[in-house]
Amino acid sequence: MRYFDPHIHMTSRTTDDYAAMRQAGIEAVIEPAFWLGQPRSHVGTFEDYFRSLIGWEPFRAGQFGVRHFCTLSLNPKEANNSAVAPGVFDLLSIYLQKDAVVAVGEIGYDEITPDEERYFQLQLELAQRFDLPILVHTPHRDKKRGTERSLALIRAVGFPEERALIDHNTEETLPLVLETGCWAGHSIYPNTKMDESRMVALVKRFGTDRIIINSAADWGVSDPLKVPKTAQAMRASGISEEDIETIVWHNPATFFSQSGKLDLCTVEQPIDQTQLWEGNSVLRGQAPTPTSGALSGKETV
Repeated sequence: MRYFDPHIHMTSRTTDDYAAMRQAGIEAVIEPAFWLGQPRSHVGTFEDYFRSLIGWEPFRAGQFGVRHFCTLSLNPKEANNSAVAPGVFDLLSIYLQKDAVVAVGEIGYDEITPDEERYFQLQLELAQRFDLPILVHTPHRDKKRGTERSLALIRAVGFPEERALIDHNTEETLPLVLETGCWAGHSIYPNTKMDESRMVALVKRFGTDRIIINSAADWGVSDPLKVPKTAQAMRASGISEEDIETIVWHNPATFFSQSGKLDLCTVEQPIDQTQLWEGNSVLRGQAPTPTSGALSGKETV
């Protein structure tokens, strides 16, 4: 079975991760812009980060047979940084036009501050302007209140609910999201957020409609193989192959295809690891791997 991880921070991962992911069947990923672990002090660092998400990272992923797309935003945590937030917001009007950008995100709440709410609303309006879906981060603390406020703001702005993906859901917040027209994402983590067995229980209770899973793997304790591992747990629990494929491929492909920029159809061709990106190779002097893991030409949804 092929897998789609629609929320993973590959900038924080190694080429070994890409190789292991492709071996496990992950054919496509989406990398949302997020906090890098420490405050950024210059707007220019965001611009270089955005450029890497639409340039170097898709090249690096492609060298291992993985399609890479991204979402761009001023993330909730750094919306509170008045030294950079206005300048980063101004950059978005340039970079949201790029082909690899399939949504505005992560946006939403972290500490649920006035600045977070202001930039959340501004970026909702920006998504409408550029006709893009949104990826919404729900806070690690006070998640229910953050989810309720996110849904309320989406309604107040008049943003189409079917174009909103509310992420990092738990048993407490999933029913709130499914009562709306929004999509519901779930981040499967080793020790926090959601795990495989809990996700299996949610699928058995709520079904597959508008349900999406991801690894949200980043620079912390996380696992880039959580999507196929969760699929295996679903399989072992008796959930049908059709339902599993809906969750791990069709649902994320359907949601992000609303951008008009999610091209998962490619001509069958071998991977050429002799290629360079602005003079750089992923190999660091090593011999290329012979034509392994050719990119497939399979349909989108």
